[in-house]
Amino acid sequence: MNKRDILLLLGGLLIIVVLWMAPEESTTRVPRDQDHLRFYTIVKKDGKKAAEKFCLDCHNADGVPFPKDHPPKNRCLLCHKMRFK
Repeated sequence: MNKRDILLLLGGLLIIVVLWMAPEESTTRVPRDQDHLRFYTIVKKDGKKAAEKFCLDCHNADGVPFPKDHPPKNRCLLCHKMRFK
């Protein structure tokens, strides 16, 4: 084995260690309930951006409020995964 091979192996090992130590996913998933079921259909048919247009109808200051440290609210389904299974 030459120096380049050893560096490649060490780099691969480093990537595996970093991924292994990554924290668990902490973002809540989109519930598969009566309120959200229509969005699953929209995502399958037209994509995530089409479904995200309706999130703020309920998730707002008058309905379901966001936590204080919540990031910008324009791309919900980038973080909040759907339960298709």
